[in-house]
Amino acid sequence: MPVSAARSAREILVNLHDVMAARSNAQAKLNSVVEIIGEALDSEVCSIYLLREGVLELYATRGLDPQAVHVTKLALGEGLVGTIAANGEVLNLDEAASHPDFAYKPETGEDRFHSFAGVPIIRRERAVGVLAVQHADPRRYEDVEIEALQTVAMVLSELIANAGLIDQGGPKDRPQSTAPTRIAGQKLVDGMAAGCAVFHQPRIHIEHTVAEDTEAERHRVYAAFDKMREQIDRIAREAEFGVGDEHQEVIATYKMFAYDEGWARRINEAIDSGLTAEAAIERVQQRTRQRMREIDDPLLADRMHDLEDLSNRLLRIVSGQMGTAAQLGLRQDTILIARNLGPAELLEYDRRRLKGVVLEEGSLTAHVTIVARAMGVPVLGRVRDVRRLIAEGDLLLLDVTEGTLTVRPSAAMEEAFDAKLAARQKRKAAYAALRDVAPETKDGHRVTVMVNAGLRDDVAALDVTGADGIGLFRTEFQFLVSATLPQRERQQRLYREVLDAAGPRPVIFRTVDIGGDKALPYLTSVDADEENPAMGWRALRLALERDGLMKAQARALLEAAAGRTLNVMFPMVSEAWEFDQARDLFEAQRVFLSGRGKRMPLEIRYGAMLEVPALAYQLDLLLPKVDFLSIGTNDLTQFLFAADRANPKLAERYDWLSPSILRFLKAVAEPARAAGVPLGVCGEMGGRPLEAMALIGLGIDRLSITPAAVGPIKAMIRSLDHTPLVGFVGELLAHPPADMRGALAGWAAAQGVELA
Repeated sequence: MPVSAARSAREILVNLHDVMAARSNAQAKLNSVVEIIGEALDSEVCSIYLLREGVLELYATRGLDPQAVHVTKLALGEGLVGTIAANGEVLNLDEAASHPDFAYKPETGEDRFHSFAGVPIIRRERAVGVLAVQHADPRRYEDVEIEALQTVAMVLSELIANAGLIDQGGPKDRPQSTAPTRIAGQKLVDGMAAGCAVFHQPRIHIEHTVAEDTEAERHRVYAAFDKMREQIDRIAREAEFGVGDEHQEVIATYKMFAYDEGWARRINEAIDSGLTAEAAIERVQQRTRQRMREIDDPLLADRMHDLEDLSNRLLRIVSGQMGTAAQLGLRQDTILIARNLGPAELLEYDRRRLKGVVLEEGSLTAHVTIVARAMGVPVLGRVRDVRRLIAEGDLLLLDVTEGTLTVRPSAAMEEAFDAKLAARQKRKAAYAALRDVAPETKDGHRVTVMVNAGLRDDVAALDVTGADGIGLFRTEFQFLVSATLPQRERQQRLYREVLDAAGPRPVIFRTVDIGGDKALPYLTSVDADEENPAMGWRALRLALERDGLMKAQARALLEAAAGRTLNVMFPMVSEAWEFDQARDLFEAQRVFLSGRGKRMPLEIRYGAMLEVPALAYQLDLLLPKVDFLSIGTNDLTQFLFAADRANPKLAERYDWLSPSILRFLKAVAEPARAAGVPLGVCGEMGGRPLEAMALIGLGIDRLSITPAAVGPIKAMIRSLDHTPLVGFVGELLAHPPADMRGALAGWAAAQGVELA
């Protein structure tokens, strides 16, 4: 019979407390444990497997053949038990034999049992065993029963570790080699830096899991919550960013988690089950990690990372182990190492000493990435096995441009890194000198070079790079860093501040592009289980359905651009009628606001993004209606080749300089030019010098790119003769060579075009 999770866990823990306090040997204790758990959960079988000498050994059981104890052994990944230990995840099956990893061990006599549930026993962030229950009747165990098992497994880890029954994980935490090592990672915030390795925080090992006095534990947690919230409030007050304080929104979201009563309630429930304050926080944190593994949506996962970061802070406070590297102080140039960081954690570090960050996790949309970018701190994410490969104090060379981290470099490696860093700084100085120089070819052809942006602070790149304007302002960023749907007033304030900062330079606002892989937790009706989210209910499709969201954004943009020109671009237009509907929605809001005496833009220019190939076959219908057209080459490429750009196996398979892509772009550029409609590219393709040269050869003279690419693209344009390039690209497309990229690079080298 299913039982209350808190009641069953508490009942088991009370009995386990007595078992752990007894003077019997470890085997006798575990024999008692399986009886207690089995009886409490009304389960016919309860078994404990422990990791010993690299294999999982059946150490105690109720219900299986006792002759199998210390005889039945499973490798990590073998059978259901081995799978649980290898993956650190729960299995809950009504028919165990139906699972592809099922492995029958005849000596156990388990053939008469159908249902199976197992949870990992975690010690110091690794599985050291498995607690499993089985029943003769086919049924899935209830969630409350699984909760009880996980709570008990946490307590078991203490018992078996103190008894010395499991493999010790110490060597895993220390580097196994002192030789130079190069590790790959994901590029999060570009840059290069050298410094000594400093781990963000020492691991907190929970030694006591069963509470003596639950009320005393509850008061300890309440006091820790108060102290943690005081810390977060102080950090929020002291956080200083550049123009616009965009990142205060990130901190505000982080604060909402700190004051989340649901989180506090879950910790209290864990204390009710009989856990100490530390164990209760860790228990809830384990659930968070489990949810993170199950979440496909990266943005929601990033919010879960914020919650884990706060859990770590709360755990340090309640345990009295407050010594993070930030609080101890950085003594030298430092590369910070962490599993993950919250934005508040990063802000506590001395910016003079903090040269770079390496994360075991992390993502491009994580709050810490946004804050690090504002601070100018390079970040490399998805770096595996850092504690096995890096020791505190090791010299590290961080090159996010290459996506690499070099550990304990040789003298030759240091020398090469220093030379590359010096060359990078020299190139940056040369590009900076082009800030006030127009991107004009040697034969006088002017190219418009703009930047992509999404935050208020990004507008500062206009002055730094000398770009012609903002060719793509991604309005969804404000939605992604917010815990709730941004109100119209907040949107309007952001858009006005961006326009004010840009001054006379144009800003093209792309209406919100959410859905698909950019799902928002506060838009719960959006289908999060789409098999192909990039081609799903997203961008303009979603906005036209949720027209209240788009109406609010339209009013915010119209009022923010009062007395100025407003450039609006609609994403992922597939057919001309979708553009018509979106424009009509904006026009209806303009009429509505004008009727209420609101001051309106002097002019509204409407554009569309061509990312869906189908739109290219409706250009005769679309071009007469639009004021400009932008090609989004990132999505366009994956749609043309039916190749998911997020799939690493396909990332390098299809070349932007393939005849297919270039011929498609030419087929769009020619009718746009004939119709007098400005055509631009606002994808990564335009930020690469060789690819940008090809685009200019196709007659595409408007590029919107990352700020870092403006200098190299300007240098390329100013070293180029336009007329010969157009002729050469035309010949290539008429008779494509086997190696289009090689042919373009060869022509550029012969003409002295600067591509570095």
